[in-house]
Amino acid sequence: MTCNLRLLLALAFVLAAGAPARVANSEGRATRIGDVTTVQGIRENPLVGYGLVVGLNRTGDSQQTLFSNQSVANALRKMGVQVSGNLIQTRNVAAVFVTANLPPFARPGQKIDVNVASTGDAKSLEGGVPVMTPLSGPDGRVYALAQGPVILGGFSAGAHSNSVLQNHPTTATIPGGGVVEQDTAVDLNRMRTISLLLREPDFTTAENTAAAINQALGKSIATVVDSRRVDVDAATSGENVPRLISKIQNMTVNVQEPARVVVNERTGTVVMGKGVTLGAASIMHGNLVVQITTVFQVSQPAPGSDGQTTVVPQTSVQANESAARRVELREGATVDELVNGLLAIGATPRDIAAILEALRTAGSLQADVEVI
Repeated sequence: MTCNLRLLLALAFVLAAGAPARVANSEGRATRIGDVTTVQGIRENPLVGYGLVVGLNRTGDSQQTLFSNQSVANALRKMGVQVSGNLIQTRNVAAVFVTANLPPFARPGQKIDVNVASTGDAKSLEGGVPVMTPLSGPDGRVYALAQGPVILGGFSAGAHSNSVLQNHPTTATIPGGGVVEQDTAVDLNRMRTISLLLREPDFTTAENTAAAINQALGKSIATVVDSRRVDVDAATSGENVPRLISKIQNMTVNVQEPARVVVNERTGTVVMGKGVTLGAASIMHGNLVVQITTVFQVSQPAPGSDGQTTVVPQTSVQANESAARRVELREGATVDELVNGLLAIGATPRDIAAILEALRTAGSLQADVEVI
């Protein structure tokens, strides 16, 4: 048995009083209001349905998937065929969940893309066609119907130990496979107030957004409700609501970039804003590797004795520790300089993620560290 244990020592000391982390460009960056906001009430809605994919080449659900048999029997019963679920062979059928997003202002007859995923033990959905599947919203009403040949992003071939698997053959898509059945469009001309929701909440960005709208339209019709919401009085604007939304979305506003570091510990990915700065700190980094090896030896009894042949494990433990390596950061150093220094001493992305979290705990990194 071999076990590698890697210990990360990240010690951060604030060497001076230090100013808090700051964004290099205090004025922010200019961007379209439409790129940083959404209009409240105008959004996609998730849809879901349960159905059957038929026409598979013996790669569908097995007999142990009872709900597949029941679903096939129910579908046949609706078509006037009476059959017991115990007598149905479902190797060419797979039970699936069908999902889709209903776009805003969807009209009857509009086509949408749908996703299909197996719910049983089917091996592949290749070559299958979903039977007409109703797609319902959270309120239980049917908003669309899904049907059509599936497109897979992978495949499987072979059997038992001689097989090849590429990506996920039990999930598929149907481009344009859903047809909208209900009108979900919103009458914008009835809106008295347009609520703009910032994708990233920030009071300064909200104030800049309201000021940009009032200055461009020459009227004080935009007010800040909180760090995420800006209300625009559409009734007193004198504009058609769709035209007013179009004008607002194409206006330019200065956006304050958040001081944020995003860490994905599962993949070792670290994404950070280049303008984030740190207080003065000293970081020591070292590695300790412990290796445990077990060798099984056979013990034979002496000739003529009544002993038995036994297997005796021989275990050895080895520990190797490398010297700690040090990185010094001056006051106002950027995260980019920190990462370059850590890479120079051989730190891995996972080491960098742990060090950034330790720096935030020590108070040297005044930024939002988001772990996903």
